[in-house]
Amino acid sequence: MINIKEHAELNVLNHSGAHLMAQAVKRLYPQAMFWVGPVITEGFYYDIDLGDVVLSESDLPKIEAEMKKISKDGKRIVREEISKEEALERFKDDPYKLDLIHNMEGVTISTYKQGEFEDLCRGPHVDTVKQIKFFKLLKVSGAYWKGDANNKMLQRVYGIVFDTQEALDNHLYLLEEAKKRDHKKLGKELELFMMSEYGPGFPFWLNKGMILRNILENFWYEEHTKEGYEFIKTPIMLSQELWEVSGHWFNYKENMYISDVDDRQFAIKPMNCPGGMLVYKNRLYSYKDLPLRVGELGLVHRHEASGALNGLFRVRTFTQDDAHLYMTPDQVEDEIVRLIAFFDRVYKIFGLQYSIELSTRPEEKYIGSIEVWDESERILESACKKSGHSVKVNPGDGAFYGPKLDFHLQDSLGRAWQCGTIQLDMNLPERFDLTYVDSDGSKKRPIMLHRVIFGSVERFIGILIEHYAGAFPLWLAPDQIRILPVNPEIHHDFAHELKDQLLALGFRVEVDERNEKLGYRLREAQMKKVPVQLTIGDKEVENKEVNLRRYGSQASETVKVEDMIKSLLSEVKEKR
Repeated sequence: MINIKEHAELNVLNHSGAHLMAQAVKRLYPQAMFWVGPVITEGFYYDIDLGDVVLSESDLPKIEAEMKKISKDGKRIVREEISKEEALERFKDDPYKLDLIHNMEGVTISTYKQGEFEDLCRGPHVDTVKQIKFFKLLKVSGAYWKGDANNKMLQRVYGIVFDTQEALDNHLYLLEEAKKRDHKKLGKELELFMMSEYGPGFPFWLNKGMILRNILENFWYEEHTKEGYEFIKTPIMLSQELWEVSGHWFNYKENMYISDVDDRQFAIKPMNCPGGMLVYKNRLYSYKDLPLRVGELGLVHRHEASGALNGLFRVRTFTQDDAHLYMTPDQVEDEIVRLIAFFDRVYKIFGLQYSIELSTRPEEKYIGSIEVWDESERILESACKKSGHSVKVNPGDGAFYGPKLDFHLQDSLGRAWQCGTIQLDMNLPERFDLTYVDSDGSKKRPIMLHRVIFGSVERFIGILIEHYAGAFPLWLAPDQIRILPVNPEIHHDFAHELKDQLLALGFRVEVDERNEKLGYRLREAQMKKVPVQLTIGDKEVENKEVNLRRYGSQASETVKVEDMIKSLLSEVKEKR
């Protein structure tokens, strides 16, 4: 899916579309007052105060129809710069605009007018409303004024504009596909996970979800072992003093779960890093021990706002696939090049493409010298180029303790997900006094990298559910094979012999011998997205064969059992 905000032409078109929608709303509901209407990644929205009127999805076609009338009328969109005093006079009856104007200091105040509608806006806009032809209003929801729950609830109407009908139709098709792939819906249908009002934001993993999760985690350990990582597990709860050293107590306390233990305050960890620092300090390291790569699948808890919770994408407890890498200054660039190659190998297995973004030094509130920041940013950018990747610079978005590389994955619908991160940290090695003994016998401070590949196991599973639409590849599927005897009484023995043979080889397999018609059982296997369905009748029993059908296919083929097993083993081994 296209990022409207980053597409110059569509950005302007959607900005103009927001005003077109506002004009239509004002015609239909004269009492309407407007807060802000920005362009977002998925199009635009406008926050509206409609008094006692509450919009629903069924009202959107009426607003769209009015938008089309305005567009056909073809009025020019006129920009005007005005003084603050004139702005206050022009919008004196609108408390929302007055609030905006009062907060405008040292900026040019401009308005955009089309016909009878005028609004404050920096712009730019298209020349005439006639250029805004291909649009769709998508949904309506509530939004507190200024995002503050103590303020009035406004109504937020979302929409999108494209430059052609074909582009709009394609986007609407992808939105429908995205609805079908909703991981919350599929997670329930495929019995992977559940949520409960007794633990908002705390997922419950069901049996099949645990199978999927364990496969992913085992894969993570196997791949990291190939890369020379050590593994640790740090406590889930640690004392206030540790979080003071790390800085979390003063900068992140409101997001931490805190408890009193033996007259001391403890906090459940929101991050794995401080525990990892203690593990490093547990022994003395020489320059010969570096680079040291230490991985941890660590469970963390963060008190997210209840309104932000969203299935597995935004939860209050999740497992970070953390690793902390310690190295000498001359090893940094080569280590990052190696890391990028590692990320590349992992993402390719899942069929996920990606782009890389470099977040640089914030304008304010950063630690370390500008010279160190500049060199760190140069190293990260150089490592990307050496790896054969272009990198987009995101100025000023680094953490206060160092610059970072963010990996934005693209799923099968073209949607972007920020997952992997490589972060250069100039803060924690200093705070925790981490050292190694250099070749001359002196103690030196190691360079440290934080990195995650999945980002969060929970969120990554949510992404994979939507990426595959729940139809996981054979190696990853919780239900790999379903055996379907045509006549359960007659073909029972052969079906269970085959099941035992497949189980012994490590496959996840079930026999469906319910007293239901074969067509019904086949349809259910398809609905449950089982990758391989094996039908067994008289002929198959006689010839030691199976009738094999793949998920999503109407075709089937009859194959020898030994050939089928050989092929499936190869498919799993190669993670095809």
